[in-house]
Amino acid sequence: MTLQLATERMLAHVDDQGIGWMTFNNPARHNALSLEMWQGMGDALEYFQHNDAVRVVVMRGAGGKAFVSGADISEFGEKRANAEQRRSYGEVAGRATRWLDTLDKPLIALIEGYCIGGGLATALSADIRFASPDSSFGIPAAKLGLGYEYEGLAKLSRLVGPSRAKDIMFSARFMPADEALQMGLINFIAERDVIEAQCIEYAQRIAGNAPMTVRAAKSAVATWERGSRPDEVQQVRDLVDACFDSDDYKEGRRAFAAKEKPQFKNS
Repeated sequence: MTLQLATERMLAHVDDQGIGWMTFNNPARHNALSLEMWQGMGDALEYFQHNDAVRVVVMRGAGGKAFVSGADISEFGEKRANAEQRRSYGEVAGRATRWLDTLDKPLIALIEGYCIGGGLATALSADIRFASPDSSFGIPAAKLGLGYEYEGLAKLSRLVGPSRAKDIMFSARFMPADEALQMGLINFIAERDVIEAQCIEYAQRIAGNAPMTVRAAKSAVATWERGSRPDEVQQVRDLVDACFDSDDYKEGRRAFAAKEKPQFKNS
């Protein structure tokens, strides 16, 4: 099923395996995020969140040269020319960012080419990252004289550790895929001619597992990352209890005893 978004610069569809696909489709500008793309991203992610048929989401960039290159600064003079426009722009972009952060289904980034600056920040919103061998990663903020938001640096530090996060920020250097893999910035490297197939195979593996269990696991890790607030820890415990009370738990035990593949219904 193809989603009808308000822009052609964002593409989204759901395949018959329960995978929701979201493509940043602005290759002429290395998939820089325009205002209409922020809106399309928020719309697509909201749809994926509320569609029970979607078990996992994959995001990628069109054109093969870049994943996302950050915000499209060419439109700032038109779309962020004053305080009112800045607030309006921030509301649209903020909605998309919140969905990236709160989507409770697994989110995979399929990265080919550059993943720099805001593109890396977008990729860090994913739970799992695949990259081609020729991909490169970095945050050139120190070369531009701009500050980097706390939330993004906190997420980077949790992922690669404080020392490596400082190296990335202080040096503003670009890292090849093999170094990014070694430091934990990405999970898998796959050649360009097989990366899509391998990503699909991995996504299908997730889609075949119990959605409630996967959701509880994602929530638990996110809660730990946010400092283990007692109310959020309780929410995780409630999700775990729901797993044990679910029909999917019964189906999992039945299939295991019968040596069959379980058919989970997300209930």
